Amino acid sequence: MKFSTITAFFLPAVAMASPVSPGSTVVKRQTAVTDELLFSISLPAFITRRNARDPPSLDWSSDSCSSSPDNPFGFPFDPACQRHDFGYRNYKAQSRFTDANKLRIDDNFKSDLYGQCAGEGAQGACEALANVYYQAVRWFGREAPATADTAAKVDAEEMPVEYKEAVAAYEAEVKKAQDEGKLPQL
Repeated sequence: MKFSTITAFFLPAVAMASPVSPGSTVVKRQTAVTDELLFSISLPAFITRRNARDPPSLDWSSDSCSSSPDNPFGFPFDPACQRHDFGYRNYKAQSRFTDANKLRIDDNFKSDLYGQCAGEGAQGACEALANVYYQAVRWFGREAPATADTAAKVDAEEMPVEYKEAVAAYEAEVKKAQDEGKLPQL
């Protein structure tokens, strides 16, 4: 009886001194779930979870591709943009938005974009535009989203070579697809 009374008296104090607080467990779970949703499940599975807001504790907001370069042929990039926004927003909220993690999120975005291009008749033009989107997030994606207005205000000489090359490759792929009848003349 004395042992159980002493145990009952001291057990709460021992538990409170534990180095793992309930808050840190929640944070670890949120970061693990964020990483799983970004890097371990398919894009369609991510969209299913996004539509269900599962789990509700994460930031599911997105402007889709509204801040991206023009997409005059309507390539299906919205799901990839939504997962990319999810990555940026949650990594920032979790204080994990480092240069290395930004690169990892951006590389995943490029992979998602290419996946969205897989069924396109003008796959070369789609993938070339995916490269432009990728270069846009690499160049503009640090603090504020890139917009067409933001890009227009940046002097062409300030644009990185990779971005300029991606735009030129996209224009060439569009012309090729148009010549082959895979894309309409605009």
